[in-house]
This record gives sequence, C-alpha cells and structure tokens, in this order.
Amino acid sequence: MAEPEQRQSAGQRLGAQESLGISTLEHGHRPPAMPPGRRISVRVHMLDDTEEVFEVSQRAPGKVLFDMVCTHLNLIEGDYFGLEFQNQHKMTVWLDLLKPIVKQITRPKNMILRFMVKFFPPDQAQLLEELTRYLFALQIKYDLACGHLTCNESSAALLVSHIVQSEIGDFDEIQSRQHLLYNKYIPEQDALLDKILECHRKHAGQTPAESDYQLLEIARRLEMYGIRLHPAKDRENTKLNLAVAHTGILVFQGHTKINAFNWSKVRKLSFKRKRFLIKLRPDLNSACQDTLEFLMASRDCCKVFWKICVEYHAFFRLFEEPKPKPKPVLFTRGSSFRFSGRTQKQVIDYVKDSEFKKIPFERKHSKIQSSSSPSLGPSQRHSDVPTESTSATSRTKTDSSPGHRSWKDGLPVIGDGAATPRKQNSPSAQHNGGGREAQAGPGTPPSRPPADHLSTGLVSDSPRLSDSSGASQGLVNGQRQALTPGPSPDGRQPSPLTSPLLNDAGCVRTDDEDELRRKRFPTDKAYFIAKELLTTERTYLKDLEVITVSFQSLLEKEEAAPDSLGSMVSANYDPLHKFHADFLKEVEQRLALWEGRSNAHMKGDHQLIGDIMLKNIQGLKQLSAHLQKLSEVLLELERACRASRRLEVLCRDLELQKVCYLPLNVFLLRPLHRLMHYKQLLERLCKHYPATHVDFRDSRAALADVSEMVAQLHGTMIKMENFQKLLELRKDLVGIDNLAAPGREFIRLGCLSKLSAKGLQQRMFFLFNDVLLYTSRGMTASNQFKVHGQLPLYGMTIRESEDEWGVPNSFTLFGQRQSVVVAASSASEMDKWIEDIKMAIDLSEKCNGPSSNPLACSLGESKSLEDSALEQESEDDLSASRTSLERQVPHRGNTTVHVCWHRNTSVSMVDFSLAVENQLSGNLLRKFKNSNGWQKLWVVFTNFSLFFYKTHQDNSPLASLPLLGYSVTIPSESENIHKDYVFKLHFKSHVYYFRSESEYSFERWMEVIRSATTSACRTRILSRKESHPY
Repeated sequence: MAEPEQRQSAGQRLGAQESLGISTLEHGHRPPAMPPGRRISVRVHMLDDTEEVFEVSQRAPGKVLFDMVCTHLNLIEGDYFGLEFQNQHKMTVWLDLLKPIVKQITRPKNMILRFMVKFFPPDQAQLLEELTRYLFALQIKYDLACGHLTCNESSAALLVSHIVQSEIGDFDEIQSRQHLLYNKYIPEQDALLDKILECHRKHAGQTPAESDYQLLEIARRLEMYGIRLHPAKDRENTKLNLAVAHTGILVFQGHTKINAFNWSKVRKLSFKRKRFLIKLRPDLNSACQDTLEFLMASRDCCKVFWKICVEYHAFFRLFEEPKPKPKPVLFTRGSSFRFSGRTQKQVIDYVKDSEFKKIPFERKHSKIQSSSSPSLGPSQRHSDVPTESTSATSRTKTDSSPGHRSWKDGLPVIGDGAATPRKQNSPSAQHNGGGREAQAGPGTPPSRPPADHLSTGLVSDSPRLSDSSGASQGLVNGQRQALTPGPSPDGRQPSPLTSPLLNDAGCVRTDDEDELRRKRFPTDKAYFIAKELLTTERTYLKDLEVITVSFQSLLEKEEAAPDSLGSMVSANYDPLHKFHADFLKEVEQRLALWEGRSNAHMKGDHQLIGDIMLKNIQGLKQLSAHLQKLSEVLLELERACRASRRLEVLCRDLELQKVCYLPLNVFLLRPLHRLMHYKQLLERLCKHYPATHVDFRDSRAALADVSEMVAQLHGTMIKMENFQKLLELRKDLVGIDNLAAPGREFIRLGCLSKLSAKGLQQRMFFLFNDVLLYTSRGMTASNQFKVHGQLPLYGMTIRESEDEWGVPNSFTLFGQRQSVVVAASSASEMDKWIEDIKMAIDLSEKCNGPSSNPLACSLGESKSLEDSALEQESEDDLSASRTSLERQVPHRGNTTVHVCWHRNTSVSMVDFSLAVENQLSGNLLRKFKNSNGWQKLWVVFTNFSLFFYKTHQDNSPLASLPLLGYSVTIPSESENIHKDYVFKLHFKSHVYYFRSESEYSFERWMEVIRSATTSACRTRILSRKESHPY
C-alpha cells in the first residue's frame, strides 16, 4: 500500500475540527493561523518559576495561547495541563480554550497566567513522557510549599527527600543540609530536617527521572493529591469543601474526606443560583436521597466548580471529545459550556501510536545532568518511559521489576480519596486487547516476558532505578517499609518503584510480592495462630481504651456520676488494661523474632508462643478478682443511669461517637469475652502441635488454666450477656418500662409479616421467655420501634397455617386472649421461629404460670393505632434518614434490630453467643465488583459486622458492613478473580471481594463470617456446646 503524501495529524485522525478540540500540537506542526486583530502580550508563569511572554491576537480563542505554551515547552501530553488566572471577580478560573481571550482577560498587562496541572491521573505510569512527569513533579513541589498537598510528617519528609535527590543528587551531609536551609519545600521544614536527610541518604544512585517517578508514586496515594477545595455548605449549614477527582465528586470537612460520589452513581450535575445540585441514580439500598444540594458563596462559584466537574468527567470517563450541541434557533437554555480537548484515552492512544524523538529539556533547579537525551527512534528510548497497559486486568513485568514490599501489619490504606475504586473501563487499560502484550512503540521498551497479573488496570513499567536505590526504605505515615528483596533473576537489584502506602491510600500488591512473602515469612500454622493472637489483642486493647479513656473521662467530668461508679471502673479496668498492654508488647516482640524482623540478638528458639501464653494466663489468674467484679460494674452503671437522667443521656452520647462503635455495655464485658478467645486459640494450638513439640507442654498448661477461669466465670458471663442484651433492646423499644426485669431471658428478634385487615404488614417481633412483642419502626428522632402488642406465652399454642390462609411460610399463634397470623420470609426462617417459640412456651409453663413481671406499658392495640403507626412509618422511611451527606447522625440506625428490619431476617440469643466467640481482626485486601485495584484495610469482625480501619492504630472505624443477610462464597471462574485466598460477600446487587494473606487466615475469616451470615439450627449448636443460656 502506498504511503500517504502527508502524514495525518493526531487531530485529523481523531476527526477533530482544525481550529478546535486539540490542545496539544504534534512536533513539526505550527499553531493555527493567528486571527486578525490587535496583538496583546500575555505573561505566563511556568511551573519552574520562570515567566514567559507570548504575543497573541486578542480575538484568538484560548486554545491558541495554550498551544503556544505547549509548543514552547515541546510538550506532547499537554492535555493534562491548563492556564489558570484570576478573573475580574478575583476568582481563580481556568482559561476556556473555546472562548476568545479578550472575553476572559480584560487587562492583559496586569494579568499573569499560571501554567498548572489541571487533570491529575490516578497513576503516574499513565504519563508516558519524562517531561510530563517532570512538570507533574514541579506541581507536587508547588502544592507542598503552598499547603495544598497536606500529609503527615513521614510522608512529607519522604517527598522532600526525593525532590532534593532530583535537584542535588546523592546525599552529602554538608551539601544536603545547606540546600535544605536555603530552600523551603514545606511550611514546617526545620522540624523535619533530620528525617529528610535520613530519607535522602537512602536514595543514592537515583537519577532525576527516577526521583520524579518516586515522588509521583508517593504523592498519588495521598488523600489531598490533586485536590482543589471549593467552600460550600450543606442543608444543615455545615461548612464543607467540595472537590473533584478522576473518580467523581468528593466532600471534605476541613482536610478530611467524609464522602465521595462516584461518576457511575451521578446522573446529572447542575447549579441554580448559589445551589450546586448532584442528582444521583436511584439506589433502593442507599439511604442517601436522589438529589443532593450544596450552598456555595455565589452563582459564579457554583459555575466555576460545575465547569471543572464537567471537564474532569469528560477527560477521564469519555473515550472521545464530546461534540458541540447544535445552537437553538430562538431560545437558549442552560450553559453551552463543554469540554474542549482530548480525553485521557485519546492522549494515551495518540502518544503510543505516534513516533516522537525525545527532545532534551532543562531541569531548572537540578544541579545534576538530566537523563533526557535525543533518541534515534521509539525502540531506543530510555526505559524511564512506562509502557502501555496490556489489559484492564494484566500487568507487564520488566527486568527491572518494581521493588517488592511485604504485606505488613498496620499498613495504612486509602482514606477515602483513594479508597474509591478505580474504574474498570479506564481508557489506558482498554487500549489493547486483554491478554496480549503491548506492541513496541513510542515510549515502549523492547518486549518483555509476561508475568502473572494483578487486577489493577495500572501500567506497571517504570523508570529503572539504579542498584543502590533499591535499598531505599523509611518510615511512611508512621509505618516502616519492608526490607528490600534480593536481586532479580538477571542479577540486577529490583527497582522499588512500587511504592508502599504512604498515606491514607489503598495498596496495590503484585504477585511477586505474594511469592516473596511466602518465602520470607514463616508458613507454620502455629505462626498464623500466634499472629491471630497478636491482631485480636490489638483490637481488644483498643476496646479496653474505650472504657479506660473515653468512659472514665466522661465520669470524671460529670458531677451526676456517683463516685462509687468511677472508682469501680478505675479499680477494675485499669489493672486489666496495663496487664494486656504489657502482654501485647511481649507478643509483638515474639512475632518480630519469629519473622526475623527484630534487631535483637537473642539466643534460643523463638518460633513458639505457648510459653508467653502460659506466663500471662497465670498472671491473668491473679486478676480474676477484677474479672468477677465486672458484672457489678454493669449493674452499678444501670442503677446510676436510672437515678440520673443526665448520666443516661451522656452515655448515649458516648455511644454515638465513632470511637464507641458498639454498645457501651459490650465494651464493659470485653475482658470476659477475651478469655474465651484465649481458650479457642490455645485449643487450635494444642490440636496442631504433636505431643513431642517443644511448645506443646506450655500450650497445654495454658489451656488448662484458661479453661478453669472460663468455667468459673461462665455462669456470670451468661447472665451478664442476657442482661446486656435486654438493656440494649430497651433502647430500641418505645412503650416498655421494665424490659430488663429479673428472670426475663431474651431468645430471638427479627422480621415477620403480620396478617391484618390491610394484608401483610411488616413487623419486628421480640421473643422472650415469657412474652412475644410485635412492633413497627416509629417516627421518633432515634428511629426506635413502637410496641403494638404483647402476647403472653403461657398457654399459647402454635400451628402452621399456610393452607388455611394461602400465605407461604405462615403460622398462627393462639393466645389466651387473641390470635395472630404471621408469615416468615422463608421456610428456614419459619422453622427457626416455630422452634424458638415452642421452646419459650415450654419455659413459661415451667415457671409456674404467667410471668410475675408483666411488661409495663401503655398500649392501645386498636387497628387505628396500628394503621396510623404504619402510615407514619412510611413517611419516616422517606425523610428521616436522608441528608445531603451520608454521615453519622444521632440515631440508633445501625443496631442489629435495624439491620434485621431492613434485611428482613432474624437473630437469636444463641447467634449472639456465637458472635461473642467468633471475633477476628487483621489485614485484608478489599475489592469492589467493578474495580480493579485491591485496597488494604484493617478489618475487625464483631457483632455480625465488619468494621474497616486505615490501620490497627486508628481509634475509630472508617465504615462498617453489617453481614446479616449476606452470603459468603468463593468467586467463580467467570468473575476473573485469579488470586488465592479470596472470598466473596454478596447481598442483592452488593458484591465485595476480600483477599487474605494465607490459607489459615482465609479459613478463619470464612469460618467467622459464616457464623454471622448463616444461622445454624439450634439442635446442631447445642450438640457441640456443653453449655448455653437456655
């Protein structure tokens, strides 16, 4: 086929108009002809702090000026950038590429435009040119200096160390210190001087291009990366900040992200005067309303933010530039603004498909020679340019593979900027067919052998660091990076470009890291049992601090609290907290020795845990007097709350704080629960060890001691668990005064449909050993359940009545005064209810007649009362829990009762008892159904829920996932989760994947989660439990 006479430009190939839509130029092409008109001089401040003057016609569109700037810089990937300036209203805006310059810049002589990064991609590997990454690095440097990019001290020190490495080269004590004294990169730099120098020392041999890449790798994981805050208020007049990112609209309170609206969930963005409106796609499972409203300072502020949202959405979500709308003949409605320029997919495709010579550029602040140099062709380009992604679910492995980081405990995760999952249809990921290797082209090194892949959708190739730079390690967000692994198969040190988590961001882990971890860390089951001891002990100590810190400070400040209560709490919980804090330190030290991470030079076999358990269980026996008095603390707190209304309100306020993620009484009983956990761990350890093992004798002795303690406290524990549950239910019910009466035992709660004149009505039933209550959710501010009626169990009979009423899974309760027809959601639910009700009837008959403690309430059981309550309930469903932000509001909407109401299921006291035993915590990787990246989280399973934290050091969870109603399975082949130790949680359309680090932890997570998602029948539970509440 004959060659064309003239090569088409990228714009022509993309079908764009010649004068519009393409914001960067091919090398060798001149800018479009300058429109006639008076020439004006426009000053542009560059990212390297230089200032350039451009002559342009005042009638020219903004695109002409922008293309002149890109041509001046020889910038190919210019679409990521823009020109920023202050308009006549003193508002910072972006230069519109379609509007004439004269309509935007009224006084060009007094105006200075800033050339800035406009679109921040999720991965710096999508930036294929070294010049582009250099400009992005300058933007990060600017954002750090002016305070836009906030982070903790460890991350800040590491960022600055890479900037210094790129500017002055390898570490020299005198030169580096002087350079930092004369150059300020962050506001509080002097306080971090030593930490910066320590980090800089570890970058020896790193070139400026490699430093840029590392800088961007670190920065992109920070929550404030690329964030520009726009002040706003919500409907409650709360001061907030709105921002836009590649994932969607973000909501900040100060510098903390509190909400995110993914592009896939946003149906429409608009503004009306000062109000900025986000219309969401309908979601029946979401408590958030369809239209969210934010109030901004002015209409202009709304329009500025709306414009950048439109541009971000088009750039990252669309495959090609949106076409202009046809102009209306008579009337115009709304804004005609549209995104002008190439989308990210078009930019990446264009750079990959075209052949450019690498034009050298000057690093203004660098005192060492740049790696940029002319190149003869695309195949000979320096390897610092990442190659394209092979598919949305595959990565290309290079000889200089990214440095491997082990999956360490306590690593930070996305705080919910990066916590939002990456889009599966990322333009960069969809360019090539899945599974084939990227073809050689501009910016592509010679072909590399394929590797096992991780579903990330990221481009993995990166500038290869020198050998010495592979040993770089440091503290990142308070966490130490893992030791550098050995050389790669070709004899070169692996390049540590896969940065560890340096902020509140999710971790993307390669398969090589999995293999490395399996080689470097113990694989014995005893090690994983010891690690479970460590992770659950960390969570337990945090739970104790809710009592020893939060609750005690409340008692000390509040005069309404009796002195006896404060002294009892302090006298019994402080010694326990101190004991377990010392125990945790011992376990951490032993695990460090076991893994070979400790610097301590100690002799002996450290791959055992039974000796530590025996020593501390014996020490815990000395504190058994405190454990026996915990029930007295719970009773004293209940008496004090009854005597002081103010103390009761303060305790409820404490429960609404994020740190108190469970009912307060549960935390009071935690030391008793922990004894059962120790017993379970030691049982698994003794079962694993052969009788000849060196650790078997200590483990068996510790098991005997802790079993003795559990047996002594078992009766107290059963009574207190029931009492605590009655107190918790009392907070959820309206119309009952004496629920926690002596002798009353809770059996089951859950949803049943009650047959009435209007048909089947959803009701929440509460079964006790003497009475059955039925309720509906009322219109109180706390979303409590209003009691409609109570059915005494004495003399009650029960009969299945599906044939009689024609209602599936229905049965009739015949009481002495009334009969009720109810229907369960499934046959299994009906069997559970019938079994428990029959058992409760038997218990009531054994108690010598009707209950001596009837429930005191003022109930009108007429139909009008019940029907009006139902109507109110419907209104409450539509309005009560909907705000512009999905944040915590003062109501008890996340309790087990409310979860059962929404999931139409039930739980029994036996389920609660199993939930107390089946608690687990540790690191997991989480993945959403439509995302590619795995996000690392510290996860705590308790009370039928998963609680998610950034790290184990955090005091409060980021979010929670109630598991009642969920199913736990293993992903099928069609789901393309080609990873080991992955389990899947799904409920209706909600799907989550979780990935554990070992076979043992995978089996443990599956075991405890199944206990919450699947209620076992009572007979099977009782057959394997020696004792139970009933």
